[in-house]
Amino acid sequence: MLVSTCVALVACACGPDEAKEDTGAKPPQPSASTRSDEPSPTPSVSARTEKPSAEPTGDQPAPRTREGAIQRYEQYLHALGREDIDTVCDVAGPAAKKAQDQGLGPCTSTYAAVFQMISPAQKEALKTATVDPQRIVVRTPAKIEMPVEAVRSSASFSENDLGSYTLEYLKSNWYITD
Repeated sequence: MLVSTCVALVACACGPDEAKEDTGAKPPQPSASTRSDEPSPTPSVSARTEKPSAEPTGDQPAPRTREGAIQRYEQYLHALGREDIDTVCDVAGPAAKKAQDQGLGPCTSTYAAVFQMISPAQKEALKTATVDPQRIVVRTPAKIEMPVEAVRSSASFSENDLGSYTLEYLKSNWYITD
């Protein structure tokens, strides 16, 4: 199927040069105590009981855990559904760079084509897709397989239209590498 071929090519086409290099330098952030016009801070993450968000982690390193990999992959799936090219190319950067080195175009142009091949119903389903932790395969603490069967959503996906991916922990975050 054309969509699966393009999605597979795109997963390999987003360049890691589009992923930010972690230099260790973080921009200063005002603390809650220095902002008198804002309400008091919310409870810490450790006090939260709900599932972690699949939203970007910003400058904070992602946890090098199975849960961290799932969160990052869900972030990718949601971005794919929203056509958020920056997030898609950030998460899929290393795999995309491999594809680009093999002659495919840059991640942004390749994924722009992929977005056109995903049906509206599938895009909508991807926006809230989750991952079944029982279906992922931990190869090493830094390498996790995300089979298409692990994706839970209101639409069905096959290997031909979404595919399976390998995430690896690189530069303090999880990235699609294959």
